Amino acid sequence: MSRSAGSGVVNGGISFWYADDGLPVVREPLVGDASADVVIVGGGYTGLWTAYYLKKAVPFLRITVLEQKFCGYGASGRNGGWLYNGIAGRDRYARLHGQEAAVRLQKAMNDTVDEVVRVAGEEGVEADIHQGGVLEVATTPAQLARLKAFHAHELSYGEKDRELYGARETAERIRVAGAVGSSWTPHGARLHPVKLVKGLAAVVEALGVTIHESTPVTEIRPKHAVTPYGTVRAPYVLRCTEGFTAGLKGQKRTWLPMNSSMIATEPLSEEQWASVGWSGREALGDMAHAYMYAQRTADGRIALGGRGVPYRFGSRTDNDGRTQDETVEALRDILVRFFPSLAGVAVEHAWAGVLGVPRDWCATVTLDRSTGLGWAGGYVGSGVATTNLAARTLRDLVQLDSGQGQKTELTELPWVGHKVRKWEPEPLRWLGVQGMYATYRAADERERVRHGAESSKLARLADRVAGRH
Repeated sequence: MSRSAGSGVVNGGISFWYADDGLPVVREPLVGDASADVVIVGGGYTGLWTAYYLKKAVPFLRITVLEQKFCGYGASGRNGGWLYNGIAGRDRYARLHGQEAAVRLQKAMNDTVDEVVRVAGEEGVEADIHQGGVLEVATTPAQLARLKAFHAHELSYGEKDRELYGARETAERIRVAGAVGSSWTPHGARLHPVKLVKGLAAVVEALGVTIHESTPVTEIRPKHAVTPYGTVRAPYVLRCTEGFTAGLKGQKRTWLPMNSSMIATEPLSEEQWASVGWSGREALGDMAHAYMYAQRTADGRIALGGRGVPYRFGSRTDNDGRTQDETVEALRDILVRFFPSLAGVAVEHAWAGVLGVPRDWCATVTLDRSTGLGWAGGYVGSGVATTNLAARTLRDLVQLDSGQGQKTELTELPWVGHKVRKWEPEPLRWLGVQGMYATYRAADERERVRHGAESSKLARLADRVAGRH
């Protein structure tokens, strides 16, 4: 953890959420070889939710979670706290499996938001959850055109309770400078990511799940999770490593670790909040190509994020969450552009983390019945809720394979068993991602200057290069 030169901003230290709630006491590492019925690699949301639902379903299962640092060290402890119903790859699944299958997937995601809130309440996990929905705003004519198309597209997937607002109605909810419209869904909530992951880890451990931290898994193979301290053998080995997957043997090009950065302001005064509005505490996003995401925290700050420098050569990941000074300034510029009345507000913390991006930008859940190897991830930034749906799906797949369960609505969802090609080798991977986000940022700037209603052709070019459509 350090302070950015001349700014007083605490940069790194994993994330603001840990600065707010404190670093955990690290659990004991694995000591020697061991055995289990299920071994889960990765102690983030995916791994912990999977352990939770499996143990609840089959209490006698011996489940071991192996985590290289501590539970929540990765994206689960660094994200923007958006619990919402977005899922990566839905349109592609509609093309591959039909609209009805994609509608079922969307409905499952809508229900997942309520499921996370329900379980947190039942298990006594206090994570500052506020169900204010998600509000996505448009600030240019081109963004407004995309917003209306986006809104209609969401309705086509069965989201009948979504609402479209004009400039006046948007301002009644939140006073974003220049906002010309917005779309709101009730299927969303703001939360404190670290309080959720800490609470979930404690609940899982209390159920009898074994958690070993400071235990990096170097290789996964059928019935084996290999670490420097010993090998855990189990009929089922589930990979729940998301943005850190590239560090595993043979997985270098499976999912690309995309960087996302955030800032958190000092607590705002009542007068400052009065100038902003935001009394509904919705999760806030926009319709830019290089989009932002933000929340009003429980202690009265604005936490706001965006891409920054999107990717490190060779799929490298950071150690302590530090982000670039120029990224901090860029995020602050977004904050002030949205809320000019906050120009004098101090940014107190900045940080970064990685999220997993498959080559076709589709989140997936898989269990290979011939090997017992399973995995879930590739959430492309929507993992706070999607991890829960993935975990319940892995539970059902393991139960089905072991003869203790039947096919369920979850095992029949179109993202189950989806296959995707690997990312290109370096330097093509680095050049492609850097060029893609540079193009998105250029497209946003062009739209702000030209004020036309048509989306920039640069963005469509970047989408084709990325393989997003």
